[in-house]
Amino acid sequence: MSGQGTATERAAQSRPWGGQEDLRLFALIRARDLQAFEELYRIYHPRLTRFLFNLVHRPMIVEEVLNDTLMVVWERADSFNGASKLSTWIFAIAYRKAMKALRRQDEAVEDRHIDERVSLDASPDEEFGQRKIQALLTNAISGLSPDHRAVLNLTYFHELGYREIAEIMDCPVDTVKTRMFHARRHLKRRLAGELADWL
Repeated sequence: MSGQGTATERAAQSRPWGGQEDLRLFALIRARDLQAFEELYRIYHPRLTRFLFNLVHRPMIVEEVLNDTLMVVWERADSFNGASKLSTWIFAIAYRKAMKALRRQDEAVEDRHIDERVSLDASPDEEFGQRKIQALLTNAISGLSPDHRAVLNLTYFHELGYREIAEIMDCPVDTVKTRMFHARRHLKRRLAGELADWL
């Protein structure tokens, strides 16, 4: 099963997303086509998982929020009015649900195994240097607030523009720019000198 899952993830990540094919599937979902929903689920699962994991750092919450997000897509498909891209609408749902899940936590829980989960795509034959760079970046990013992590994640891992990110996070574009400025400054301060031996 893992081999097929990996192939499915690769196919989902390599195809264009948020375009006409997604809209075609979504039209079928509105007509309550379960097979179309399962296909959309497979397409968005890897990207949403990565986004949510980088946002909340807690696998159990990631799975819960991911399922809640896609349940909204299935149950409230009619609430998508086309004012934004479909992918923007889905990521906005995921972001809101993740922030709500974080607020429900009574106290912050440090993820003591963060170094062991450097990347969801890490493979056993990955070179040590690359793992080290990823570990340093992951540790530095984990020191950011969820909002700042979300801006970095959506910009660099999902290649979204500030306007789309502002729609997802329901804030002004200038707020996104400010968060990016502070996030970059934080990373530069945290990583000063640390990556010199690995880059």
